[in-house]
Amino acid sequence: MQLRCGSTLLDLTVPKVMGVLNVTPDSFSDGGRYVDHARALEHAEAMIDAGAALIDVGGESTRPGAAPVSVEQELRRVIPIIEQLARTGRTVVSVDTSAPQVIRAACAAGASLINDVRALQRPGALEAVAASECGICLMHMRGEPRTMQQQPEYADVVAEVKAFLAERVAACEAAGIARERLLLDPGFGFGKTVAHNLALVRGLPQLLELGLPVMMGMSRKSSVAVITGRPESRLAGSLALAAAAVLAGAHIIRAHDVAETLDAVKVAHALHAGV
Repeated sequence: MQLRCGSTLLDLTVPKVMGVLNVTPDSFSDGGRYVDHARALEHAEAMIDAGAALIDVGGESTRPGAAPVSVEQELRRVIPIIEQLARTGRTVVSVDTSAPQVIRAACAAGASLINDVRALQRPGALEAVAASECGICLMHMRGEPRTMQQQPEYADVVAEVKAFLAERVAACEAAGIARERLLLDPGFGFGKTVAHNLALVRGLPQLLELGLPVMMGMSRKSSVAVITGRPESRLAGSLALAAAAVLAGAHIIRAHDVAETLDAVKVAHALHAGV
């Protein structure tokens, strides 16, 4: 399995870890810690040194209840970071955005992957990616961040997420975006209960039937705290979920704790691949 990100063809035969770089004041886990550009770049370099094959730069929080920010604010937060990271050439630079203006600017600044929690449903977003050479991660989210956790309901969460992602894949292909540029994310924690989230991990083989690589982002999320009963300590639970996702076939794990997650991914892959 491979993923085309601009001029980079990412080999996903061995699962990769994407490091999270939130340059926002209100992200659920590390909000405000990396709003300073120098600190953000230092943290990105540390994650790359720890083994992150991708760095995901986000300028707008998508935590439950989060309020939107202006395009101008998002651009000020992410573009200087993307430019600096792309200049080093040490990693695939991803931008976590849904705004077509930010997509275009990020691609021009050197990003080679777009990570869109709205799966290119905003007007102009599909066209912005189609006009670029960037890869695109299509994620499922029920509703919007401000309201997505208000009693989400599904008759069959795996089947409904799979159908949504299949529809978005078809839309991308119709717009001229090659399949090798497509990555799927079932949206763990985005408009789902704990039961829904766990069903998606267990049901990952069904999502893989779409024939595309899958990314899972479970790091430090509230479901971990609910399951363990320890909201102040989410690392071990996040690692357990990362390992379970790799055993189920995930290709990329999006995480805050890169070194620890990479260890879990390597062990799970060894089990999964029979090494």
